[in-house]
Amino acid sequence: MKTIGSLILALALVTTVYAVEDVVSATHGTISKIDSATKTIVVKTADGTEHTLHYFGKTSVRGADAAAKGSWHGLKEGTEVVAHYTTRGTEDTAVEFDKVGKDGLKTTDGAIKEIDRGGKKLVVKTADGTEKTFQLTGHATEDAGKDIGKGTEKGSKVTVYYTEKSGKKVAHFFEKI
Repeated sequence: MKTIGSLILALALVTTVYAVEDVVSATHGTISKIDSATKTIVVKTADGTEHTLHYFGKTSVRGADAAAKGSWHGLKEGTEVVAHYTTRGTEDTAVEFDKVGKDGLKTTDGAIKEIDRGGKKLVVKTADGTEKTFQLTGHATEDAGKDIGKGTEKGSKVTVYYTEKSGKKVAHFFEKI
């Protein structure tokens, strides 16, 4: 009986470990290297930090021409991206790359007027006084609740990276400027 109890406890612990979702982080920068042999992409941020991200078959790419020659799914060195990734141990694994610019994410700068994480809503007041309302994606909502959101409360100046869908602005990422 004691052995069965121990076995059930061990199975419960293993199930709990695998049930924990990976936390997704994000970074914004320019691709400085793509290495197909090691399946890594290096993203260099504005402050010079380099993030080496492993990619795999399920890594999605948004806003890039997947058929572009000399690229990996439309991404190449020099492409500006927002990369969403998970970390296990010392390895960062890309979940999604969003191209910034033509056919990719649009940007707008402004000051946060309102942020509602529960309602997944962000309102930004631009320099000309216009208010823009964004629906936050799941990634953006999670990011707003942790490292990206630190110091990005009401009045903070941010750059919002977004798409437009059915007349609505959808924020995929935002960062303090």
